[in-house]
Amino acid sequence: MAEENGAAAQPQAQPQVKMQVLAQFIRDMSFENAVAQKGLNGGEVQPDIQVAVSLDARKRPQDHQFEVIQKFRVTSKNRATDETLFLLEIDYGGVFHIEGVPDEQMHPFLLIECPRLLFPFIRRIISDVTRDGGFPALNIDTVDYLALYRQELARRAQTQAPQTQPN
Repeated sequence: MAEENGAAAQPQAQPQVKMQVLAQFIRDMSFENAVAQKGLNGGEVQPDIQVAVSLDARKRPQDHQFEVIQKFRVTSKNRATDETLFLLEIDYGGVFHIEGVPDEQMHPFLLIECPRLLFPFIRRIISDVTRDGGFPALNIDTVDYLALYRQELARRAQTQAPQTQPN
């Protein structure tokens, strides 16, 4: 009897989160080597590299399956002349089977945790493509997906905030 009462007093356990990566793929990729096309105008090259990241996620028709896409745009310009050296655009995706995540937590889970799992693979592809394109291999810094998610929420809140009219 004491065991039954003790078991009943314990809070109900949270469902176990199950996540499985079913597939990873390159949806689209483009690498433009402006140096090979136009050549360099002499002088010293001081590369300035800009990396832009955007994320998208959607539910797939199958139960518990989601597709997450990361879009990277990597631009390298010569700091001295502002000439573009190369431009790399890549859309890299993953298909995930996810169970046990509450509905209200699914959106951040898809746009924070899933991209974290895919990041090492897209980093490697970016490194290989830049190296194979005739430049030093670019090993991009780790992306802070939590900060990226928070920035997007703040941006959406700003655009959806009611505009006050001056009197």
